[in-house]
Amino acid sequence: MRWGILGAAKFAREHMAPAIHAAKGAELVALATSDPLKAEGFTAFAPGMRVHGEYDALLADPDIDAVYIPLPNHLHVAWTKKALEAGKHVLCEKPIALKADQIDSVIAARDASGKMAAEAFMIVHHPQFKRAQDLVQGGAVGTLRHVEVVFTFNNPDISNIRNKPETGGGGLPDIGIYAFGAARFVTGAEPQTITHARVDFENGVDVFAQVAADFGSFTYGAVVSTRMQSAQMMTFHGDTGLVRLTCPFNANVYDLAELVLENTAGVRTVERWPAVNQYVLQVEAFEAAAQGAAYACPLEFSRGTQVMMDMVFAAAGKR
Repeated sequence: MRWGILGAAKFAREHMAPAIHAAKGAELVALATSDPLKAEGFTAFAPGMRVHGEYDALLADPDIDAVYIPLPNHLHVAWTKKALEAGKHVLCEKPIALKADQIDSVIAARDASGKMAAEAFMIVHHPQFKRAQDLVQGGAVGTLRHVEVVFTFNNPDISNIRNKPETGGGGLPDIGIYAFGAARFVTGAEPQTITHARVDFENGVDVFAQVAADFGSFTYGAVVSTRMQSAQMMTFHGDTGLVRLTCPFNANVYDLAELVLENTAGVRTVERWPAVNQYVLQVEAFEAAAQGAAYACPLEFSRGTQVMMDMVFAAAGKR
């Protein structure tokens, strides 16, 4: 599959462009950016790549099969639909939308085009999450009672796009999507109610959130912040065991991807994945899905995560 990238984002240059370049069956052939200097970081490892000066020009390129979109959050829906209408498969950065009902039009555009479209929720392609899903849903922790998540880092730079309200910035859209979506993926359950939501804002974007939710058969708690020391962990706590992910989101960047299983028999097992690149796995899974294979994170799943996001903001009285 021949790929093009809309926009020379830093994240695309450092993670997704190399992943596309490294993925089996994938070829990075084009980039759209109006800044030739930004293009240099991409052509350094893909020297034959074409550079288009406009996004529409890349979408009109007949030699491109799939488009990766790392644009600012508020542009995701419009450009995903434009790419689908141009006959391209689309992998769009998260959050693919800023409200759940906005995803409905993307699903409709996907169905009308007959192309593959998905949100780049890369963590579900990492084997630690499939393993956690199998353990939790398979009864390894007994009856699941509580899920706890922490995901924080400190980004006080108000010039950073993640801190700009006009581009859909904020901690929850940026990393809260992981805290919510990961719990839904592993448990297969949906939140019934948000029982507590404290969301603090600075300069028009959320920078701290403390969330409690009732999933019916278990409770949920999360702390998400872009103004705290970097930390991430996830625990699935049952009556006879627990599963802990010590680096659930930025595997092998924040730390080594590790899953710990403990049970009442006093057995503690540790599994590690030191050589897995979840971005490469995401590209390969996307390409397989474009050929008809099942996909771990279809747009319908992404919509469910955004529903929970909308519930949290509503419970906090912020939207």
